[in-house]
Order: sequence, then C-alpha cells, then structure tokens
Amino acid sequence: MDLKLKFFNSYCSTKEFTINGKEADYTDFGDKYDQDSACAPNYGCGDMVFEPKEPTKEILKKYGITEDEYYKIADKLERGLSFGRCALCS
Repeated sequence: MDLKLKFFNSYCSTKEFTINGKEADYTDFGDKYDQDSACAPNYGCGDMVFEPKEPTKEILKKYGITEDEYYKIADKLERGLSFGRCALCS
C-alpha cells in the first residue's frame, strides 16, 4: 500500500491524503466532530475527536486496500485528527 498522509497545522483536516495514488477522503474512514462544543472557545473546538468506522467492501475496493490496511489508516487518522481543545480558528 502506498499511503501519503499529512495534516494541516490547524489540525482540522488532511493536507495530503492519497492511497495507492488515489485522492482519499477521511470521511471514508470515520467521523470528525467536536464532542464538547459547549465548552469550546470562540472560533475553536472544545474536544475534537475522530471516530473510525468499520470498513465496507466498497471502501476497500475504492482504494485497493485490505481490511488490515484500512484499520492502520483509520488509526493514523484518529491520532492526527483527534486533538482535544483548540482555538486556532480565531
């Protein structure tokens, strides 16, 4: 598997994300949301998290990856997109 994955400094998204030469979308691997928006600073997040989804046959086929590779990618996305409290959007 050829994975290229870089995150923006503001953490909220991927700067570069390709799998086997194909542009990838993190939403194919999970959901990102602020799980504590009530405590968020102005223009920021209270507790940003990425929760991986279970793989589907369609996603595995779309990127030409195995289930094990899917979980490795989802783990990297979880570590890169879950960062807690942030006020970088101000």
